[in-house]
Amino acid sequence: MKRILNTNEFLHGGDYNPEQWWDEPDVINQDFALFKQAKINTVTVGIFSWAKLEPEEGNYDFSWLDSIFDRVEEMNGHVVLATPSGARPAWLAQKYPEVLRTDNLGNKRGFGGRHNHCLTSPIYREKVREINTKLAEHFGQRKSLVLWHISNEYSGECYCESCKNAFRDWLKNKYGNLDNLNHAWWNTFWSHTYNDWSQVNPPSPLGEMGNKGMNLDWKRFITDQTISFIDNEAAPLRKITPNVPVTTNMMAGNPLMDPFAGFDYQKVAKHLDFISWDSYPAWGNDNQTTAELGRNVGLVHDFFRSLKHQNFLVMENTPSRVNWHSVDRAKRPGMHELASLQDVARGSQGVLYFQLRASRGSSEMFHGAVIEHLHPEQTRAFKDVTTVGKDLENIRPIINTNYAKARVAIVFSYDSYWALQDAESYSKDKKIWQTIQKHYRYFYKHDIPVDFVSVEDDFSNYDLLIDPMHFLMSKAYLKKLASYVKNGGRVVGTYISGVVDENDLAYMNEWPKELQDIYGVEPLETDVLYPGQSNTLNFDGHEYKAHDYCETLINCRGKVLAKYASDFYQDTPAVVEHEYGAGKGYYLACRTDYDLLEKFYEKITANLIPEFPVKKFSSNISIQVRENKDQKYYFVQNFSDKSEQIKVDGELEDLLEKKIDRGEVVLNPFGSKIYYKKGN
Repeated sequence: MKRILNTNEFLHGGDYNPEQWWDEPDVINQDFALFKQAKINTVTVGIFSWAKLEPEEGNYDFSWLDSIFDRVEEMNGHVVLATPSGARPAWLAQKYPEVLRTDNLGNKRGFGGRHNHCLTSPIYREKVREINTKLAEHFGQRKSLVLWHISNEYSGECYCESCKNAFRDWLKNKYGNLDNLNHAWWNTFWSHTYNDWSQVNPPSPLGEMGNKGMNLDWKRFITDQTISFIDNEAAPLRKITPNVPVTTNMMAGNPLMDPFAGFDYQKVAKHLDFISWDSYPAWGNDNQTTAELGRNVGLVHDFFRSLKHQNFLVMENTPSRVNWHSVDRAKRPGMHELASLQDVARGSQGVLYFQLRASRGSSEMFHGAVIEHLHPEQTRAFKDVTTVGKDLENIRPIINTNYAKARVAIVFSYDSYWALQDAESYSKDKKIWQTIQKHYRYFYKHDIPVDFVSVEDDFSNYDLLIDPMHFLMSKAYLKKLASYVKNGGRVVGTYISGVVDENDLAYMNEWPKELQDIYGVEPLETDVLYPGQSNTLNFDGHEYKAHDYCETLINCRGKVLAKYASDFYQDTPAVVEHEYGAGKGYYLACRTDYDLLEKFYEKITANLIPEFPVKKFSSNISIQVRENKDQKYYFVQNFSDKSEQIKVDGELEDLLEKKIDRGEVVLNPFGSKIYYKKGN
């Protein structure tokens, strides 16, 4: 059964923990008055509330939460109800210490923190299922309940005996016997051959950390254990409330804005009804322009939207500052509205915050909030949130649209990412995600929609695949990619691709035949350059720098677009185009700066640049489209602290200012226009 987030308006609100103020009813009264003023229509409750919901084992108290539901329903609002498994109460840890995690040095953790639970523990799973069942039975029919938010930012690993045994069982299921495992992990090296399953342990500084197959399988196991835990959490919710979708808030890193890589989000997404993520970019930092950061945030939005190829939700962001950033700087004036509308432009069905009211104490008391400690109505954050609330009301019809269909996709494989990061070769910092960002930049600059695809996704709907640094390629993927190109697709591949198979074992004797057929070359050697070193390419009559990695190519049957200018591989191919069947493969054998990538993509993507009824004159401007079969809405945003000019073709209605624009229009610093053209 397909469960969707079904509301007739954008969600605006966020994490609310009224249990912190339950002995101060005037505070809660003030909260709801301020919610109304700031156009808050959604509260996310129950996160980390287990001790209040079940103060003693088997003794449940939902009365306080009932009153919050009542108040939300009085204002015709929405509730996102979280399960409390992200932080267990003290009584549970004391009575059942086995629910606590063990680290990779064998130390059992004490009570405290969050995400300090064993994913395998039968008792913890039972207790989670019990309280989730009670919550679903009690609140499942409330009209305001629109979404289940299970746990919070799943992460971490456990190395207790239960997890070790579960890992061994997982390996037995995958490999069948120790001979197959020993071969897959290449255990003859260093005399690491196992002859009993009890000898197999997870990676640990106390034992083995260098076995690549082991490390990769441990990541895969953690993914599957997390999925198993998610399924256990969600089962009673789906049974009792079959029409309410289930999500959990995913994460991205900072400052790279790369998706969390502790486990495979692409696999986890299949077990969720809806994708949400927590967006905490370092707006106003000192090493990026706002436009550069906005591009990287747009990329991550695209990544999370692509996990289910449907709209998503920003479950958390901050209206001001982030207490765990290295520098706790607040957003500049206008940045919050800009960022919030970017969320929606890229497919978010709302803008939610952590937190609605700032905690008075403990670890996140200084994290930004809608309602701050002092003079809450007067803060810039509160006023900015109110502005966004009004914006979301003005663009309410857009809730029934989707992000524009993409014809370009970037391939991302967690297996390959893990394996390459773990490879003791090339360089310490592989810059995998930075490479993806660099290729993405051209498409962002030209407002070309981009999806991300896993190796299991359907490629047939895309005209062009970007497949950078795809180190680990399974035999099944090789055949799939070759079929895609042979049938008319185009793919851009790069250095350090197709090096190992699905077991992280090197391909022997020659590059995989499928890649030879696609790209018309074979890489022979990778020259790894120090940071201060470079080579030079001649591409279309201009010189460009190559750095970090330069592969030498042999058996070239394709059209050479660029050659190396120096070193022992001078005058050998560096960029090759090759026809295969009805499609083409493009191979970039070296890492270059963006200047070459821009010229390269100009040559091969002219037919992919969309036409808009708005013309921009600066790359600081982003134009994104949300649409349905009858309507198109154009989000035109200025990611600069300077005014920028755009030109409107004909007449367009600006939904934010409720007026008609025509001709030359000035876009204010960090300003946005959302245009609707009747008759689209």
